[in-house]
Amino acid sequence: MKITQILRVCQFLCLLLVTSSGFAQSDEAPAIISETGSSSLTTLMAQQGALPGVPAFTMTPRADGGEDYTVTIQILAVMTALTLLPAFLLMMTSFARIIIVFAILRQALGLQQTPSNQILLGLALFLTIFIMRPVFETVNVNALQPYMQEQITAVQAVDRAIVPIHRFMRAQTRESDIDMFVRISDSEPVADISDLPFFVLAPAFLTSELKTAFQIGFLLFIPFLVIDLVVASVLMAMGMVMLSPIIISLPFKIMLFVLVDGWAMVIGSLAASYGL
Repeated sequence: MKITQILRVCQFLCLLLVTSSGFAQSDEAPAIISETGSSSLTTLMAQQGALPGVPAFTMTPRADGGEDYTVTIQILAVMTALTLLPAFLLMMTSFARIIIVFAILRQALGLQQTPSNQILLGLALFLTIFIMRPVFETVNVNALQPYMQEQITAVQAVDRAIVPIHRFMRAQTRESDIDMFVRISDSEPVADISDLPFFVLAPAFLTSELKTAFQIGFLLFIPFLVIDLVVASVLMAMGMVMLSPIIISLPFKIMLFVLVDGWAMVIGSLAASYGL
């Protein structure tokens, strides 16, 4: 039972990622198997004793005249979801802003490999989970749980899951960035911003995240830049032009960062930038 639930979660995630990426399924799907091929397959199974097979693709008609398509080979959904997860993490969550700020902070401190990339990625991932937790909880309650209990279809679950993600992205996106990508994509104007398609909102959201991350990084750079200037001026006045200012200023920058509890300050500021 647990394996079945895991597979249903993976299938739901796959459909959500594909839909969020802007790839919509057309109402009229092409015929997969011709009538001749279907008849031949039926005859062959009858000759083999009608042994049960594993259908690769099934179609269920809906009451409104549409059709639901379900991939019954669940491993396909799992592999597809795994390939799209990095894109979802970068394009639709707070991960991009956090990891960029951490990278700029490490550069401002003058540390090349400390903390390591793995540590920064892990910290950014956990902070992303904390920030996105209200969105994930809403998706779980409104979309994932009803879908796993077979109360709604996969398409309905995806439609419900998109709403909180879309709302989160809109709240963090500048109107100027949205206008720019609407103009670039030559999209039709929408009466309500909630109707903005994902393929326009996603790049606008990521552009806004980059701008905000660089603004925070600029503010982080200023105190460390002042220390570098002071140390360089002192060394120049003492005639020690052959001594690298970076070697002398690095302990002072680390000491300043530790004294002000820099990591807690930066993490708290990042969380506060999302209203937490």
